[in-house]
Amino acid sequence: MNLLFIQDEAPAAAEAVVTDAPVETVTYTEVPAEDIVAEEAAATEAQAAGGGYTFWIMIIAMIAIMYFFMWRPESKRRKQMENFRKGLKKGDKIITAGGIYGTIKEVHDTSLLIEVDSNVTLRIDKNMVVGDPAGGVRQ
Repeated sequence: MNLLFIQDEAPAAAEAVVTDAPVETVTYTEVPAEDIVAEEAAATEAQAAGGGYTFWIMIIAMIAIMYFFMWRPESKRRKQMENFRKGLKKGDKIITAGGIYGTIKEVHDTSLLIEVDSNVTLRIDKNMVVGDPAGGVRQ
């Protein structure tokens, strides 16, 4: 049976005595405060150095995921739409961003003249063409 008694500076009213029990002794060593601070700093540096590479791996992995799932497909769609808009010619059927279906009558550098109905024409910006009603290209 092992008992450990912690005694305050005030005298105890009664002392407990155990016979045939091994006595445990505790020794305390004084350590200067500077050594403790130095050990804590070394442990912090070791932790930062050991955990630093995992942080960079996670950042690189997140950037790679964003590139392959967001930026790359978006740039492909943008290039496809740009090529589609550059290739527009007279007689092509288009859909505008406002949902208007029409046929191209004239092509200018930045705008198109489209016929919506017989003798109804609209001038629109090329960037407002979002698709082909035949289903070839859609934004």
